[in-house]
Amino acid sequence: MDKQLEALQHNLENAVQRTDAEGIEFWFARDLQAPLGYARWENFQTAIQRAMDSCEAAEHAVSDHFRGVTKMVGLGSGSMREIDDFMLTRYACYLIAQNGDPRKPEIAFAQSYFALQTRKQELIEDRMRLRARMEARDRLRESEKSLSQNIFERDVDDAGFGRIRSRGDQALFGGHTTQAMKDRYGIVKTRPLADFLPTLTIAAKNLATEMTNHNVQQADLRGEVAITHEHVKNNESVRTMLGQRGIKPETLAAEEDLQKLERRVKSEEKKLAQRTKTLPPHGDKAE
Repeated sequence: MDKQLEALQHNLENAVQRTDAEGIEFWFARDLQAPLGYARWENFQTAIQRAMDSCEAAEHAVSDHFRGVTKMVGLGSGSMREIDDFMLTRYACYLIAQNGDPRKPEIAFAQSYFALQTRKQELIEDRMRLRARMEARDRLRESEKSLSQNIFERDVDDAGFGRIRSRGDQALFGGHTTQAMKDRYGIVKTRPLADFLPTLTIAAKNLATEMTNHNVQQADLRGEVAITHEHVKNNESVRTMLGQRGIKPETLAAEEDLQKLERRVKSEEKKLAQRTKTLPPHGDKAE
């Protein structure tokens, strides 16, 4: 684990509190604001509200996991001032991280840290890699959806889009067709190849697709032939860039089916809510 992630783990572990009677773990929102990368309390409050909405949507009592409190803090003059804060369970913290920007390393780490009951670094890092792969797949899904809509307006139908995407794959994988890569990985014909690719290859496909989207619009390309040529060139460019670093996409090993991984993550989220001890009655206090 690199130094930044080690510091984040240290900060989160130092911030944990426990209630007097039950010993239930919780965090104060003010203590998490900076570690989660929020400079302004108002912006962090917005993330907390989104997390509360997610909690309610999941049919869990918001009051079991989020509790508004007030605290007295010292000012530079030596006087005290009352400020608003929240007590948050582990599940609440996880939902806040889920509603944050996953591109921030603080948020990506927090998503994994609060999702797991263990603090073992290797398990946290494994989950971070899993989340990165899932997020890369989501970005590719969105860019391909945009390309499909984009070229539909330029006289290319769904079948044409499939052919364009297939030719792009062939360029990226050094002449291997989409079906050839599926055969190599043992993927059934009806499943998308991208669901079994490693994060690096998914990101490569996404970059080429975004380049095609951009250039199709900029040059106002029309028709299947012109757009296919553009998409093939972009995939060839991405392949060349990878090759310069000694990477051949067709030689990388397949990874676990993302559909199964997504089901597992959703199941773990449900278990997290069930395992998390809820906040005690209002009368109990932190140690």
